[in-house]
Amino acid sequence: MSQHPLPGDPTSGPLPTPAAGTRLDRWLGSYSARTHGMRASEIRALFAVANRPEVVSLAGGMPCLDVLPLDTLAELSRHVVATRGATALQYGSGQGEERLREQILEVMRLEGIDAHPDDVVVTTGSQQALDLVTRIFVDPGDVIVAEAPSYVGALGVFRAYEADVVHVPLDEAGLIPAALEETLARLERAGRRVKLLYTVPNFHNPAGVTLSAERRPQILEIARRHNVLVLEDNPYGLLGFEADPLPALRSLDDDGVIYLGSFSKTFAPGYRVGWAVAPHAVREKLVLASESAILCPSNASQLAISAYLERCDWRGQIKSFRELYRERRDAMIGALAEYLPSASWTVPDGGFYTWVKLPDGLDARAMLPRAVTARVAYVPGTAFYADGQGADHMRLSFCFPTPERIREGVRRLATVVSGESELVDLFGTGGSGPGDDVQAPGPDLA
Repeated sequence: MSQHPLPGDPTSGPLPTPAAGTRLDRWLGSYSARTHGMRASEIRALFAVANRPEVVSLAGGMPCLDVLPLDTLAELSRHVVATRGATALQYGSGQGEERLREQILEVMRLEGIDAHPDDVVVTTGSQQALDLVTRIFVDPGDVIVAEAPSYVGALGVFRAYEADVVHVPLDEAGLIPAALEETLARLERAGRRVKLLYTVPNFHNPAGVTLSAERRPQILEIARRHNVLVLEDNPYGLLGFEADPLPALRSLDDDGVIYLGSFSKTFAPGYRVGWAVAPHAVREKLVLASESAILCPSNASQLAISAYLERCDWRGQIKSFRELYRERRDAMIGALAEYLPSASWTVPDGGFYTWVKLPDGLDARAMLPRAVTARVAYVPGTAFYADGQGADHMRLSFCFPTPERIREGVRRLATVVSGESELVDLFGTGGSGPGDDVQAPGPDLA
């Protein structure tokens, strides 16, 4: 509570803390139009609840860092500061450290990408790269075509820049080419400007599916004919459980694809280092946009990751992550089969997530307060659509909890689903009955 009256206010005593966008917000009439599209992330809103030790969180996509060699990383950090401290703690290049950009090429070669260090722009996580690409391409009212469902963080960026998101459905083999063709043709007939096709082709967030090798050239050919730039977001591509990575879309078309990568999933998210690989003219604009936003990415983080790639077995570390997440995927799928056979789900070949369809009549968002009361958390499917779809789905994450916690979380979730199904049988709809006064976590919990 504020203890200070507004200037000119003759009253004294505490005043309510102004909330953004309310009549108590002094600057309500001064915000730009684009702020009207800003919304709290449903995932971030769950963090405070999901991080309670008594709650099994199947919600957030936090990597498990237990297999990282923390003692080695501590020594690497000491070495970086001792030998290159004046550089690590100084401003740097807006495009990123050249040596790290060279090493990023080594990482991307595992997915068939052949590029030059000048093609790479280092960013503060791939989330910043998403923001920069949208900023330089999208005007208010432009269309971005995205998979249905789609990554919630991307939808937030697109909304902030006042883009209209049009969804194209997925199936077990990823984005459906015929549906993409029909959507782009329909938008052209309507005179709409489609600026980007946004896709997460590998171990999709949230659906867990992977774009098949057969469909990849088809998707690129459709985008090329309709003159639509492809934005390939690929944080999970090296985390496959069964096979080597499929060729990246960027490896098949270096002029029609902007590729986004990240060390957050294959190393550690706390360094906040990602990158974009773009055609030459686009790259120049990305650098200018990045410089205007942050001047330069963190030298300390870049040099720490560069030292890790130089001095540690990063390929072996990725292998350890793959084995860890495969075990947890198996625990998740096994628990769903045992405790929740009335639902259906995807079986991902890599990554962090499975996409669960609830029994008929259930609403994942309406059910969430009861799940939190039962000490389990998930993300409702509506978070992953721009148009309100997805109420009958939920995203479950298996990357962070132990296999034992995953099983317990699914068991708790199954009791909630069973209770909701009984309400549907009794009343024809879920989310009614005793316990409805429990509030779902809101933006104040972000």
